Amino acid sequence: MSKKPFQSRPFASNNPYTSNNYLSDKWQERVAQVAYRFNQQYQNQTFELPAEVQAMPIYREWVAGILAAKIASPFWEIAQPQKNQHCLDIGCGVSFLIYPWRDWQAFFYGQEVSNFARDTLNSRGSQLNSKLFKGVELGPAHHLNYSNEQFDLAIATGFSCYFPLEYWAAVLTEVKRVLKPDGLFVFDILNPEQPLAEDWAVLETYLGAEVFLEPLAEWEKIIKAAGAKVIGRQSGELFDLYKVRF
Repeated sequence: MSKKPFQSRPFASNNPYTSNNYLSDKWQERVAQVAYRFNQQYQNQTFELPAEVQAMPIYREWVAGILAAKIASPFWEIAQPQKNQHCLDIGCGVSFLIYPWRDWQAFFYGQEVSNFARDTLNSRGSQLNSKLFKGVELGPAHHLNYSNEQFDLAIATGFSCYFPLEYWAAVLTEVKRVLKPDGLFVFDILNPEQPLAEDWAVLETYLGAEVFLEPLAEWEKIIKAAGAKVIGRQSGELFDLYKVRF
């Protein structure tokens, strides 16, 4: 089955990326689409998918909860946050609630496009650990709401595939700005050579966010162009983790 052409869905009226603050941004519509798709997921809303998609094995794995483990990227396996480090989780979702930040004793800062995830974390994070949880900002990865050279570690997993390489060139520039000179950036890349990649891209497109299947060699070109050096890599069933230093 061929991938369905991407079609915009109507955004919720309170979607922050339809506000005037982002109207001049060329990435505004795509950021809004990704935010809408994940707001639906975090709020357990129903996705209406055609029968041919529901017949796909990967859809059944998604419904059963099996797929989550296959698409997860355990960033801590190649860059575990260290005690008293200031760490920025970009596209954090509800990371602070599900990963062992308390065990790591690292200071957690987040930025997220889903206002539902942002609100959930900000309401519960400080209750979980008010010392380590430093709050979540609402905003896209290419406009980080943080100061220059603020972080020891930046993390971005689970969303790079929803944007073209041009966008990620801008993200790399922003991450370099907020990292300390010896800071690390860990992010994941969808590997189009993996057997599940194309079917997963079809599923995600029907769920509301188009997926870009870019060769890893092209990713490595933009990493190099951004002045970053790959110092670690780990392969998964769908995503490869990269650890870079600028």
